Amino acid sequence: MHAYRTHTCGELRQEAVGQRVRISGWVNRRRDHGGLVFLDLRDHYGVTQCVVEPDSPAFAEADRCRSEWVVTVTGPVVARSEDTVNKELPTGAIEIRIEEIAIQSVAAELPLPVFGDLEYPEDTRLKYRFLDLRRERLHRNITLRSHVISSIRRRMIDQGFTEFQTPILTASSPEGARDFLVPSRLHPGEFYALPQAPQQFKQLIMVAGFDRYFQIAPCFRDEDARADRSPGEFYQLDLEMSFVTQDDVFAAVEPVLHGVFEEFARGRTVAPAPFPRIAYDEAMLKYGVDKPDLRNPIVIADVSDTFAREDVAFKAFKGKCVRAIPAPGAAVQPRSFFDKLNDWARSDMGAPGLGYIVFEDEAGKLAGKGPIAKFIPSEALVELAQVSGVKAGDALFFSADARSDRAASLAGAARTRIGRELGLIAEGEFKFCWIVDFPMYEWNEEEKRIDFSHNPFSMPQFDREKFLALDHSHKEEILGIKAYQYDIVCNGIELSSGAIRNHDPDVMLKAFEIAGYAREETEARFGGMLNAFRYGAPPHGGTAPGIDRIVMLIAGEENLREVTMFPMNQQAQDLMMGAPSGVSQKQLKELHIRVVQPEKK
Repeated sequence: MHAYRTHTCGELRQEAVGQRVRISGWVNRRRDHGGLVFLDLRDHYGVTQCVVEPDSPAFAEADRCRSEWVVTVTGPVVARSEDTVNKELPTGAIEIRIEEIAIQSVAAELPLPVFGDLEYPEDTRLKYRFLDLRRERLHRNITLRSHVISSIRRRMIDQGFTEFQTPILTASSPEGARDFLVPSRLHPGEFYALPQAPQQFKQLIMVAGFDRYFQIAPCFRDEDARADRSPGEFYQLDLEMSFVTQDDVFAAVEPVLHGVFEEFARGRTVAPAPFPRIAYDEAMLKYGVDKPDLRNPIVIADVSDTFAREDVAFKAFKGKCVRAIPAPGAAVQPRSFFDKLNDWARSDMGAPGLGYIVFEDEAGKLAGKGPIAKFIPSEALVELAQVSGVKAGDALFFSADARSDRAASLAGAARTRIGRELGLIAEGEFKFCWIVDFPMYEWNEEEKRIDFSHNPFSMPQFDREKFLALDHSHKEEILGIKAYQYDIVCNGIELSSGAIRNHDPDVMLKAFEIAGYAREETEARFGGMLNAFRYGAPPHGGTAPGIDRIVMLIAGEENLREVTMFPMNQQAQDLMMGAPSGVSQKQLKELHIRVVQPEKK
């Protein structure tokens, strides 16, 4: 017999009754029932109940066992009586009668329990992550992550993609976040950077003629944590394709994402491909955000023209961009519902509030009530209802601001809030969409200059010769340029950004020049890629869906920590391993570095 196990703790079934077996695992739970001691033994594969009687030679040793001790148990498999069968466990029809027991490891008093699913403070969970990972839900999520990655990899290979690895130590580049820098011992005063993404390398792979590349790529960004963004590092399905249009990229990505979500749906529905395509401007108007949750049926409307009418006396909205957010069926809600939304807009969003109108039927005619209804004549009220698609029994909330982006932002947040409050967001569904036609540039109001809006390596949707002739006297024309740039969104979560790349060296230099980069600076920062493009670059494009976010959605979690094996805390600290940490003076001297502590305030 094997020294530790003939079976796993999730393997034994009714047909094994009568066999003498050996299993090993952690004591998930210990119970004492009138002399009988029950040990539920757990390993990666499941849980098996074991029992020892007082007259057994193994009783004294089994009686010593406590939670999370590691033990090996040997004995016959017996059938449970009908009234003791546990239908919640795959092994619930049998138990092992303990004849021999060996204690392999003793556990100290636990800082957090493994059995059960009690909530514990984040710092405790992360400091003792090895215990946290033993807990059923988290253990299941991490295993799911592995299966999802395997599924993605298989689907990519089946579509003719080849997996390659790109360097981890590379050069610093301006990709939108801070780099993690690594000092060079051999080149004093110089630094490597950990890649924010394999952006330049995957484009160089296309220039090298490999055609369809992918990898499950680690990415490193020194940025603050959020529920849907891990501090420090994350993984993405990085892919790039040659001789493709935007449509070709979509056609390659959709079957992979749809297939993997469908494979692990567990009864949830996955919207079919092709996924809807929504222009950026349309998304900002209808949903107030460029990552809309399409499970929410609310569609925002622009009602600026209605409030600009001469017969509308509500002066607070005059001359402003006004967005209307429908609240279907909200007329039956109590006054507190409207007051809470108003308070939320003021306290959480920093807005003056959310005006609203409740629509009613009065003798067959549409009427309105609420704080601003008295300022709206009946003709304008009907116009509001028609433009926003509301009817008697609904309510209409309003977001207004002199700047359209701020009005859209509040409207988008209100759309989500109202959808949740009214229970309109469909559960048990995955709804995807592509956001396309992003603006190439945006105006930086603080610095009074033109910036890249999104990905600087995107190909502009603009005539080449006209683009090369642009200068800053064409500000409005420049700000109107769209890029072959796209995001894929699922249930309001941005999974990836991508683009058809700018593979023309002259157009690329011009694109950076418009954004304030001198040609010499662009050549210095991106010389490797620009030089490669001068030796024949194919048209190419790609994208990079986030692995962590995909698994978070499939697992039904709201925080990436729950699907990441060893995450950092919100302050980008690894509490288990003690990183970041100081290093010795010898190490600093080898790297030609001196640490200067910040001045105390």
